[in-house]
Amino acid sequence: MKIAFCALLLTGLTTIALADENPVGFHSSTLVDSHNDRSLEMVVWYPSATTAATQLIGDDVVFVGASAVRDAPPAAGKHPLLVLSHGYRGNWSNQIWLASALAHRGYIVAAINHPGTTTHDRSPQAAAQLWQRPVDVRRAIDSVTTQPEKFGVVANDRIAVAGHSLGGWTALEIAGARSDADRFAQECKAHPQLASCTVYGKIDPASTSDSKAALAADWRDKRVTAVVTLDLGLSRGLTDESLAALPVPTLVIAAGVPSHDLPAELESANLAKRLPPASSRYVEISDASHFSFLSVCKPGAEVLLEEDVPGDGIICRDGDNGRPREVIQRQITSLIEEFLQSSIYKVGSL
Repeated sequence: MKIAFCALLLTGLTTIALADENPVGFHSSTLVDSHNDRSLEMVVWYPSATTAATQLIGDDVVFVGASAVRDAPPAAGKHPLLVLSHGYRGNWSNQIWLASALAHRGYIVAAINHPGTTTHDRSPQAAAQLWQRPVDVRRAIDSVTTQPEKFGVVANDRIAVAGHSLGGWTALEIAGARSDADRFAQECKAHPQLASCTVYGKIDPASTSDSKAALAADWRDKRVTAVVTLDLGLSRGLTDESLAALPVPTLVIAAGVPSHDLPAELESANLAKRLPPASSRYVEISDASHFSFLSVCKPGAEVLLEEDVPGDGIICRDGDNGRPREVIQRQITSLIEEFLQSSIYKVGSL
């Protein structure tokens, strides 16, 4: 399975007015870091009472976008916050379907581009700083929670992080999981076919003693009250001790379509067995592939992808003879919303 995205994919905004009974707001910005020159692209979807005309966000020749109103005034009241972390060579637009759906249901949803591991930014130096990913998420939380006039007031006891693929590892790290480079090296000797081992080898985040120590450090943000992983990778490098003591509820969703390099039994299912059973839930969706967690593909998109990079058409495929991607995603959205609504009540008892 190829996890690279072709240069054909555009994440620009198309200004097409659409009718929407309950428009949500949308804001894009760049978070500047003067200390280490790690600027972040961040977008936020949020509830709004606006009646203004919407725009189509993140729509391109391959993926279907979603409608929103740019810089609309936020809705009154407090709202739960969800931060989305994309996978290796992904970008903030990959889970637009989830961001839009949850914003319509009262959530503030922020998504960021992680430098070095995005579709259009593959800087080896930035990618090697894998531990910066949970820091990126923390910066997004800082930005959203301190700007209620833009996005609405965040309910500080309901801040969650969800991540796809490498983003799932990111979500676990900010929740308190710890990485062990030596453990992961041993796991990759035993399971060299895993895509996570290939990605890890390309990134090489533990090439020096300093980077190895940074990777193993505690990157927990205590404001995070729940996490969701979507067919994650790199889980085998997380320590048993940190997972067994993970202090927040965790929902692990896996793609059930058989895969040679991202098999559920070696990644998501293995992770679920090492989490506290009282505060974690594992769901495997039989007709979902690793790419079912990306936006819905337009008709003809698979052919375009194949023409650009042979093999990339898999990005648009789900399980054979299974449900359409949009149906699978409605199930995922419902699972996440149900989990986030219930998990907050468990936090105080952990």
